[in-house]
Amino acid sequence: MTSHLHQEIYSQPEMIQRLLHEESENVKQIAAAIRTYNPTFVAIAARGTSDNAARYAQYLVGIHLKKAVALATPSVHTLYGSHPDLSQALVIGVSQSGQSVDVGTTLADAKAMGALTLSITNDPDSPMAQASQYHIWLRCGEEKSVAATKTYTAQLTALAMLVSYWAEDEQLLDELQYLPDYITQTLKDAEPITSWLERYRYIERIAVIGRGLNYCTAFEISLKVKELCYITGEEYSEADFRHGPIAIISSGFPVMVVAPEGKTLGLMQDLLEKLKERKAECIVISNDERARSYGEKSIMLPSNLPEWLSPICAVIPGQIFAYRLAETKGHNLDHPQGLSKVTITR
Repeated sequence: MTSHLHQEIYSQPEMIQRLLHEESENVKQIAAAIRTYNPTFVAIAARGTSDNAARYAQYLVGIHLKKAVALATPSVHTLYGSHPDLSQALVIGVSQSGQSVDVGTTLADAKAMGALTLSITNDPDSPMAQASQYHIWLRCGEEKSVAATKTYTAQLTALAMLVSYWAEDEQLLDELQYLPDYITQTLKDAEPITSWLERYRYIERIAVIGRGLNYCTAFEISLKVKELCYITGEEYSEADFRHGPIAIISSGFPVMVVAPEGKTLGLMQDLLEKLKERKAECIVISNDERARSYGEKSIMLPSNLPEWLSPICAVIPGQIFAYRLAETKGHNLDHPQGLSKVTITR
């Protein structure tokens, strides 16, 4: 019997197509409201996988709209009872379920201060969706596997749509329309993972490294490996990794490197060369031939994939790696031990 996790990973092209088609007009109207409000900065409240989506937004908004983006601190609101001044901000709450109490409280506090509030969830009837002024519905259908896959790429896509319409950038909007095709190609190019995954059955740790727009990808792949495979995953920016953590790398240490074409590629190639010198076991996700040549194993990304959309595709080989490794280890794919689909944090 095919797992829900398998079905949800491979449903992503269709799901993203639906989101782009059915939610575009709503996102366009939200973007117009944001331009009218003209926030001084953006704050994003999220937890877990959704927090990784927020990291993507930090780069996307900063690059294309030149707005500072802060990751909100929900505990400041709920545990410490303090209320940071968000009165001139666009405050976005991101949550698969829309049930997170602390994220919802952050949105409510911000709204009371006069901030513009937006929620991004997979449930239009959720408390977060009802409490915020605007809402983007991910339209994923029920995600039955505990490990989030399709809702994560939908969150990234929703943020990409928001930034494109907010910036009124026709090139970005045009490139977005090809995203389902890029995802389809990525899934096809990731198929060989199954044939070489046995090599990693007994690993107990892995480092995952990205940079810039794909900083979030390192975090999300590492999280999937932890959730599904019960092994230690450490995630780093390429820049931070050089400031000490690289010392842990010795012969055979598994390192997954996310290195798509774009502004960060030269730095990632240089790091891969240094990892090779240390005899690390590199698994490279890239559409650059030189970067892939440093890997013991590599996964191809579409050759014409725009860098700003690459996190939506680059995470998928990581999802499949974690899924197949968990399967090889005999773990429960849909219900990892000690986890539940909806985690309520306060």
